[in-house]
Amino acid sequence: MTESGPTTVRRLEIWQEGMALVEAVYRVSASWPRREVYGLTSQARRAAVSIPTNIAEGVGRGSKPEAARFARIALASADELHTLLELSSRLDFSPPDALADVFPVLDRLTRRLSRFIQYQETSSS
Repeated sequence: MTESGPTTVRRLEIWQEGMALVEAVYRVSASWPRREVYGLTSQARRAAVSIPTNIAEGVGRGSKPEAARFARIALASADELHTLLELSSRLDFSPPDALADVFPVLDRLTRRLSRFIQYQETSSS
């Protein structure tokens, strides 16, 4: 990776998708019970925010190994978020149709993060 910085990160589709996912999670979690504001709501929002922020930090460090390392952290946050959203469904905090729009985005982003990591690890520095 030779170029880095905010402009480079904003061009990355995985970062853009991560940002859109954050917005969707904030919208979905806005209707969750008030008693969960410091519990499940906070945890889900932090996991969602962690995805694009870790992508940005990794790319911003300017090396492929660092981009891969931080993308792995983003991927772990995506897995965490999937679990938290599933919990919100099981606890009837989220109507099924609300999550029907979020899960496919999250699944696609998870696959793309995996490919991004693989690319960073296998392409020449």
